[in-house]
Amino acid sequence: MRIGTDISVLAEPGRPDSSVLAEHLALADLAEPLGFDSLFSLEHHFTGYSMSPSPLQVLSYFAGRTKRITLGTCVIVLPWHDPIRVAEQIAYLDLLCRGRCVFGFGRGAASAEYAGFRIPMEEARPRFAEAAQLVTKALRDEVFEWDGQFFKIPKMSIRPRPMSHPERRFYASSVSPESAEIMAKLGFGMMVIMQNEWTKAAADIQSFREIAISVGHTPTPPVILTNVSCAPTRAEAHERAMQYLGAKWDSIDAHYNFSDGHLATVKGYESYGKMQKTYAKMKEPAARQKMTDFYVSIQIVGTPDDCIQQLGELQRLTGTDHVVCDFSYGRIAPGSGRAQHAPLRANRDAGAAAGRGICGPCRVFRTAQKTARRRVCAGVALPRL
Repeated sequence: MRIGTDISVLAEPGRPDSSVLAEHLALADLAEPLGFDSLFSLEHHFTGYSMSPSPLQVLSYFAGRTKRITLGTCVIVLPWHDPIRVAEQIAYLDLLCRGRCVFGFGRGAASAEYAGFRIPMEEARPRFAEAAQLVTKALRDEVFEWDGQFFKIPKMSIRPRPMSHPERRFYASSVSPESAEIMAKLGFGMMVIMQNEWTKAAADIQSFREIAISVGHTPTPPVILTNVSCAPTRAEAHERAMQYLGAKWDSIDAHYNFSDGHLATVKGYESYGKMQKTYAKMKEPAARQKMTDFYVSIQIVGTPDDCIQQLGELQRLTGTDHVVCDFSYGRIAPGSGRAQHAPLRANRDAGAAAGRGICGPCRVFRTAQKTARRRVCAGVALPRL
C-alpha cells in the first residue's frame, strides 16, 4: 500500500495568498522526508476554494526538490485545456522527475470555472472523452494526427518525447457509465474521491473493472482520495472531524453552488441536480448534523492504529494499493462562514509538524511507527520515516 498526501491551498480571508501558498509549499517539502510515497496537486480556479490553477506547474517545482516521491494530479480538468499543451507538459514533467509521475483527469463540476474559461458546460463530457484520447495518442505515438469533433490536429510530434510511457499511468475521476468504456479501452485506471459508502465505492470500482475486462483490458488498482483526522484519542479525532469537515459543506457549496439546483438542467450533469435538496437543507441544524455524521463516517478517523486498520479495510473492499490523504481542513475564519485551511506550521529544523486543525500528516504514521515498528495490518505496511 502506498500512502500519499496532497496540496490543497484554500484561501484565508485577511491573509495574503502568497503567505498561504508559501506555507503549503513548506508543508509539501516535508512529504518526502516524512516517508510519504506520493504528493498530489489539485486543479481549481477563481474562487479561492483551492488556489491550485496549475497542478503540472507546481509538480514541476517539486520534481526539482525531491528524489523519490511519486508526483500526481488529482485532477487535471481536461475540458478547460488544449490537449496538445497538456501532453507536452506531461512529457516534460516525466523527464524532469525521471518517470516518478501519475496523472488523474476529470471534467469538473463548477459552473464558475467553466464560465471563466468560456467553455460551454454542456460540452464537458464529449470534450473530456476526446481530449483524453488525444493526450494518450500524443504521448504514445511518436507521430500522430487527429480529426475529431473539437480538435483538428495536423501530423505532428510532441518533443521532447517522454521517457517512461506516462500514458500507462493515467486515471479518470468519477467515471460515468457513458465514458467508462472509453476510459477502459484507453487503459485508464479509476480515481475515486471518497464521498459515498465504501461498499458503494467498491461496487462502482467493480463495475468499471467488468467494463475494462469486457474490452480486453485489466485495469490497475484504483487510487483512493480521502480525508484523514488522526489524534491520540478517538474522541479528539472525531471531534475535529465533525467540526472541520462539517464546515467543509459551506466551502463546497460556495464554489459549486449545488444548493441552487442549476446543474439539473445542464447536459451531462443532470445527476448533480439531485444534490440541490441536500445542500439546501444544510442551513437546518438537524440536516447538517446528519450529513456531517455520514460524511465523517466514510473518511479515515481515529487514533493512529484506528487509521491503519481503516486503511486496511479500505484496501480489502476496493482493491486499492494507493491512498492519497488530505489532512488539510483546519479552522473557520471568524465570520467567514466558509471552511478555511489552517495547515500545520512546518518546523524544518526539527523535521516535524505541530498539529493545528484536523491533524499533522506525520502524526498518523510517526506515532504508529513508535508503537508498531513496521506493523502490517490487513496488508497495509507503515512507511519508513
